[in-house]
Amino acid sequence: MYRVTGVFGAALMTFVAALGLSACSMNSPSISSGFASNYNDDGLTRLGPSAGSSSGVGARTSPKTRVASQNDKAPAGTYESAPAGALSDRDYSRTALDIEKARDLINQYRADKGLKPLKLNTELTAAAKAHARDLAKWDRISHYGSDGSNPWDRVKRTGYKASLAAENVGTGQISFDEVLRGWKQSEGHNKNLLLGDAKHMGLALVQAPNTEFKSFWTLVLGSES
Repeated sequence: MYRVTGVFGAALMTFVAALGLSACSMNSPSISSGFASNYNDDGLTRLGPSAGSSSGVGARTSPKTRVASQNDKAPAGTYESAPAGALSDRDYSRTALDIEKARDLINQYRADKGLKPLKLNTELTAAAKAHARDLAKWDRISHYGSDGSNPWDRVKRTGYKASLAAENVGTGQISFDEVLRGWKQSEGHNKNLLLGDAKHMGLALVQAPNTEFKSFWTLVLGSES
């Protein structure tokens, strides 16, 4: 069995200023979420405590591969939706993801902290894309998929033999710079960015103009056993 300690990140965070769209909330990525998990000696994945609520997630799930269903079964209370028109005044016409540039920005931040760089990984990118698409489909932010899966489940499905998995999510940001700035400013997200044991990363952006959230970003970090 593998054990990774000290990697518990933030679970679902509340919206900054309740999505009040004040200048303050729009100057930082107001809608984002961070998650990390570790593989314990008992073979179970435990989700870390929530930084956005007092109760925390406290879930235990088997790391076995699960088959996704087509039904909306994300656990109640594990996701947030945007109020109608909340981000309608933002211009997403130039929103795009240059994954190599994004990797370099993350790695520069890690280097500044004395950490090793992350390598892009096709499996983790696939996990990130799948979750970003799912969030866009249901127009919400969560670490749970519409089939009830958590980040660990989705990483395992890709064939990545994870000993560590972590996920940051952001919705509504116009650029990766904005997403990254917000993750750095959030304790849970920042811990994920600076996981010393992480070796690989995957990143995805899905744009859905007809949704309230508009943009859906997912970063997945991991190490293999």
